[in-house]
Amino acid sequence: MTKIESLGSVRRKAVNISQEDLIKTEFLQPGTNFPLVIKPSIKGVNLQDWAKNNRDFLKTELLKYGAILFRDFKVKSLEEFEQIIAAICGEAMEYRYRASPRTQVGGRIYTSTDYPAEQSIFPHNEHAYSPTFPLKIFFFCLTPAQSGGETPIGSCRKVFERIDQSIRDRFIENKVMYMRNFGDGFGLPWQTVFQTTDKTKVEEYCQSNGIEVEWKQGDRLRTRQVGPAIIKHPQTGEMVWFNHATFFHVSTLEATIRDSLLTNLKEEDLPTNTYYGDGSPIEPSVLAHLREAYQQEMVTFSWQKGDVLMLDNMLSIHARKPFVPPRKILVGMAEPYSPQGI
Repeated sequence: MTKIESLGSVRRKAVNISQEDLIKTEFLQPGTNFPLVIKPSIKGVNLQDWAKNNRDFLKTELLKYGAILFRDFKVKSLEEFEQIIAAICGEAMEYRYRASPRTQVGGRIYTSTDYPAEQSIFPHNEHAYSPTFPLKIFFFCLTPAQSGGETPIGSCRKVFERIDQSIRDRFIENKVMYMRNFGDGFGLPWQTVFQTTDKTKVEEYCQSNGIEVEWKQGDRLRTRQVGPAIIKHPQTGEMVWFNHATFFHVSTLEATIRDSLLTNLKEEDLPTNTYYGDGSPIEPSVLAHLREAYQQEMVTFSWQKGDVLMLDNMLSIHARKPFVPPRKILVGMAEPYSPQGI
């Protein structure tokens, strides 16, 4: 064989690269381990294919850290985003029993909450008020904002540690009552929340999930629902602070919105509000303590085009900062879970 022929055979030889060599892991800042950041270590790594081949690795890392940011994989489209969710979780789930306005943009992919750009959104777990909620939630940055528009995230484990034991015990004993009103001109109409115009279907859903229904004049609806404040993670077995007691309470709203609602509505007609499970008010000092616990644990990063963020919805909270448009962050939820006795 000539030297030229020999060189040609070397160039044609396949390079064997392990799955581990295709990516590298790091953190956003030194000294922090939330979230885990996964990046390709070589050009051309397809996130969908890699994720499908490494589900067990991702499951382990997500349970360990609570949040994973996939960066620099050059994800470009809604379709790719939906395929990535399918590669990791099987498929995305439908957004049912809604609490915030979203636009369905394709399949089971939605816009992030359609609130005005100047408004912030308080930290929360997705659907923590609901009898069925997603174990995983995904965000995809199609268009980062001109400025602002971050999605701060926080560790529920650390939030739990910050909450005073006496407050935890009080909520364990008393639980949380969610009161919601629909059709009063504020918030979502019940037809959107329940994805039906049939009152019978609404009543059937509520009855099967322990939600009290009260139809008011003018096709308006009030619901009351009692649920736990702390539940067990189905995979790690740890107890998790998981509720909307703070997020749904009127005192957590921005001042201008809160004042407008309280000027126009009686307390029992507010779009959402929370109480202890027996209907007694949650003390202002307790709510202030809970808000502080959430805010102290938030980690903020700037979105980059193509970023995909995966959260364990029971181990991580998320929020939103005001922004200068345009901004397009898409959301997909997966792995519906219904705890026993919730």
